[in-house]
Amino acid sequence: MIRRNQRFLTQLYIASDFGVIQLSFLLAWWLKFESDLLINQNPLPIEKYLMWSLVYAVLAILAGLLSSLYVPKRKKRFVDELWKIVQSHGIAFFMLLSLMFFFKEVNISRAYLAMYIIGNVSFTLIYRYMVKLQLKHLRKKGFNRQFVLILGAGSLGKRFYDNLKSYPELGYEVTGFLDDYRHWNQVEQKRYSPILGKIDELEEFLSTHYVDEVILALPLDAHDKYSHIINVCEKAGVRTLIIPDFFDYLPARPHFDNFAGMPMINVRDIPLDITINRLMKRTFDIVFSLAAIIFTSPIMLIVALGVRLTSAGPVIFKQERVGLNRRNFMMYKFRSMKAMPEGLEDTGWSTQNDPRRTAFGTFIRRTSLDELPQFFNVLLGHMSVVGPRPERPYYVNQFRDEIPKYMIKHHVRPGITGLAQSKGLRGDTSIEDRIEQDIFYIENWSLLFDIKIIWETIRNGLKNAY
Repeated sequence: MIRRNQRFLTQLYIASDFGVIQLSFLLAWWLKFESDLLINQNPLPIEKYLMWSLVYAVLAILAGLLSSLYVPKRKKRFVDELWKIVQSHGIAFFMLLSLMFFFKEVNISRAYLAMYIIGNVSFTLIYRYMVKLQLKHLRKKGFNRQFVLILGAGSLGKRFYDNLKSYPELGYEVTGFLDDYRHWNQVEQKRYSPILGKIDELEEFLSTHYVDEVILALPLDAHDKYSHIINVCEKAGVRTLIIPDFFDYLPARPHFDNFAGMPMINVRDIPLDITINRLMKRTFDIVFSLAAIIFTSPIMLIVALGVRLTSAGPVIFKQERVGLNRRNFMMYKFRSMKAMPEGLEDTGWSTQNDPRRTAFGTFIRRTSLDELPQFFNVLLGHMSVVGPRPERPYYVNQFRDEIPKYMIKHHVRPGITGLAQSKGLRGDTSIEDRIEQDIFYIENWSLLFDIKIIWETIRNGLKNAY
């Protein structure tokens, strides 16, 4: 039934996309040729525009099918769907222009085409996002659920169960566990779904119970059972997913490579290793930092005067930090503490009631105004607007041995703000928690993710700032 529902939902998405494209056609036609907003010059018959709109709709749906836009999206992020929508419409629009050129259709209004393609992408994104939100709401209420059977009731299976319970919007319900050795104690019986039998009883269980997906959460020494389990699941028409027993070493979104004709898991796949992504991020950094410098220049002038008038010493505080590829650079801030004697290195950690701060320095640190000169670091290429916060070499040398995966943060440019800072992890907070957030950001980077972090930083900007 779930599969029938999924097929129906796919067909509904296709029909909805087709309808949205035609609505965009009508709106673009009205704006260009019927309203008084634009100058109209002898338009072609509406039937001609409708014909090309129908052609475009077919091309867009075919492009969507080829780019997996209509596959199940229950586990997918909306940003992945967004990219596929833009990609599908971009391909379809290029094909449309090629066909129009081939058939010498040169009289179609260019202004109409611009409004048409913008409307197609915008309206599709809006309605898809609203549908996704509504489906999440319905799944939280218990509708449109899928059923999961977990093989393995050890630490791996229990951890997956706990994680799945944290995402009720995905709409998954655990039917139970199969395990050869484990039995729940009284505490575990209350916390977890029941252990329903042994691994060898899988085929019988699938024939008598409704299961959509089987999760293999078995230890490495059970590797010899995988072939039989997968064959049983495929015979029953049930999807199989494997949680590797070494998953703690893997990134949040593993990437598979093919090397010497064999599939391999890339342990550290970073989106910013791709040239186009680096170019997009760098362009965004330059544009955003220039706009920020221009917009905040009066504020920076006032802060500079405040620092100069309230304490002796330089206005700008320069401190060595570790950046991209472990290269050191000088990071700029407005000085918020008393000037240190020449040649003395500050290795102290800033605390909430730090006696080294000046009165004015307390204010600019609490409001994060002391960070504004770092936009010049962004222009110089030392930093990015969004990324893991850079640390001093003294602490990097200390943390690299104490905190697992700490050095991964240096695979990308450090940022003025980051995912950890947008969640209030600043100042004297857990380094382990910050690194966890930094690694998630590095492995899941997108331009929309950067914009979201900037917005969250502005919204929660004063949290833990001292």
